[in-house]
This record gives sequence, structure tokens and C-alpha cells, in this order.
Amino acid sequence: MRIEADQVLWSVPESDRAGRPLLVLLHGHGMNERIGFELRHRLPSSLVLASLRGPLRARAGYGWFPLDASFSLGQVASAVSAVLNWLDDQPGNHSSVGLLGFSQGSAIAVQCLRERPTDFAYAAVLSGFLNPLPARGDRELARIRPAVFSGRGGADGLVPRPLVVITERWLATHATLTSKVYPGLGHNVSDEEIADLGVFLEAQLTPQAT
Repeated sequence: MRIEADQVLWSVPESDRAGRPLLVLLHGHGMNERIGFELRHRLPSSLVLASLRGPLRARAGYGWFPLDASFSLGQVASAVSAVLNWLDDQPGNHSSVGLLGFSQGSAIAVQCLRERPTDFAYAAVLSGFLNPLPARGDRELARIRPAVFSGRGGADGLVPRPLVVITERWLATHATLTSKVYPGLGHNVSDEEIADLGVFLEAQLTPQAT
């Protein structure tokens, strides 16, 4: 499983990427790399966005792992490896690397963080969930506690409630968590959530006083 160059949508040309912070976007099931890409106009302008297309066909779009009886944890691991291998192939000249996942993409984002805790400055999960089984980087994450933004709709019935509870509890003990719930919002994002996400990202890009 690989992510090819033509499966990635960049916010700026290659000549304008060096030295800038990179934010990797991972879309939801049945979507593609163009869905949500317009968010770039409402996020900090210093960011370089790379929106990756999931490697599996899913309905009218793409996904990271199946949601039917063919699902296996090995498929999740393969998708995570595809993202990490793609990152390894990129020039290592970004000032920081962050992850932003929506729904199924958030599960991949969090698992990437768990596989390589020190590679990522922060993560954001929207309408998110995670694999509840332990991962090799969990102890290190609990020690360094990278910043994570979690936003979800109060009326989101797509992600099972027990999985939501597990996800939020895990994030609270393995990250420096900013958690937001938006009343009345379903399995989607809202203007208020995007604004809160922008504030979170800006804080991650601002040098901290020492």
C-alpha cells in the first residue's frame, strides 16, 4: 500500500515549502483529498498543507481501511505505514509536522502519532476515534503529551458512544488535550469548530517564551 505523488494535493508549490510548518490532512471514509481542502483559507497562512488520498476505493471516494466484514487491524497498520512512508520520502526541511484527520482519517492520524511519538508536533482529530488496543508508542506519548485538538458534534451518532468515551479518555491521558463538543452538530464540521481549530493551530505555531 503506497501513497503516490498524484494522490497528494498541496496548498503551495514545492518551491514555497522549505522551512515552513507542514500539516498533513487525512480525509474520512468515502471522501477524497479535495474534500475539506478549502479549509486552508481559514487556517494559519504560514502552514503548508498536504492532503493525502486514502489508498482504498470506498463508495464514490476513498478510504484508509474497510468498514465492513473485511476489516482487519492489519489493514489499519498498512494505511499507517503508507502515510509514514510517504512522510519519510518528503524532504526533511519543515519546521514542524502536524496531523489533521476527519473521522476515519483521525484514526490514522492518532495511530501515526502512536507509532512515532516524537515525529509530530501536534495532531487534530475531528469527529474522531482511535484503535483502543495498546500501541508501542503509548508510554512515550503519555510522557511527552503532545498537543491534540479533539472536536466533535454533540449530535454525531455515527461514531458509537462507547468508542467516543474511550477515545476522549485515552487522549486525556496521552496528550495535552483541547476537547470541544458542538451542540446540535452531526458527523460534520461547523464554522465554530473551524475557528477553534485555527486558534489551536496558531498556538502550536507560535514560539513559546522560555
